[in-house]
Amino acid sequence: MTTEAERLPFFVYGTLRPGEANYARTLRGRTAAEEPARIAGALLYEGPGYPYATAGPADAVVHGVLVHPRAADYDAVRALLDHLEGYTPGTPAGAGNLYERVATEAARADGRTVRAWVYLAAEPLAGRLRATGTPLAGGRWTGRAAPKSPG
Repeated sequence: MTTEAERLPFFVYGTLRPGEANYARTLRGRTAAEEPARIAGALLYEGPGYPYATAGPADAVVHGVLVHPRAADYDAVRALLDHLEGYTPGTPAGAGNLYERVATEAARADGRTVRAWVYLAAEPLAGRLRATGTPLAGGRWTGRAAPKSPG
């Protein structure tokens, strides 16, 4: 079981990826490494404005980047990301968070896996996405020009 205190890397799939607006605001200069990765068992939906990932069928895949914060910046990065994603640690699922930060297995380009935090859409939003949203083909978000919202 993963606890809040564990210093896992973060799997990002939207505006937190290198080159996107929220990366520049929250992660630039605070990472030790970044690498392409993917997670299975998740679906990626178009926003509006930014993407949302939800739990999905085992064969569904979301592509993104595994971000390893520098040790000295880890707590600050986690707090910044939690705030950006509308997540309050310790709150019960469905208690008003926009996203939930959950531990998952991320697969690196070489196939090795690593435990990582990922922000998934929280209920009831996740239910609405599953009912009426359109999953992004191939589990890839292509980016937008300077979005100002979470992702």
